[in-house]
Amino acid sequence: MATVELTDDTFEKTVTENDIVLVDFWADWCGPCKMFAPVYEKSSETNPEVVHAKLDTEAHQRIAAAAGITAIPTLMAFREGVLVFNEAGALPGPALQQVVDAVKNLDMDEVRQAIAAQSNGTPHEHGDAPQA
Repeated sequence: MATVELTDDTFEKTVTENDIVLVDFWADWCGPCKMFAPVYEKSSETNPEVVHAKLDTEAHQRIAAAAGITAIPTLMAFREGVLVFNEAGALPGPALQQVVDAVKNLDMDEVRQAIAAQSNGTPHEHGDAPQA
């Protein structure tokens, strides 16, 4: 599957209506973004069950600002509408595949429990106290 271009109008629907969505936040003037583009495109072909989307931060500044993008490229991964990965910087192919595999293998029940515990201010399952 080729990458999908996101807009202000399609971002939320794409993230919420697909199981796994990777979003590459990029800009045309960004050298590292251009270097990452073929790696990302190859991943979209290798992992057709994962939506590989791109959002041009210059053309869609509202979404980029709402997502808190301060550096590009930034890669975000969503699983069942939940943000599970957020990292700035161009990843090499093997590292990108590690992210894809990790997102695929997440236990979303555990993720939701951790989110609920964090938002309730209760200690995490592993005994970690939430940060004040």
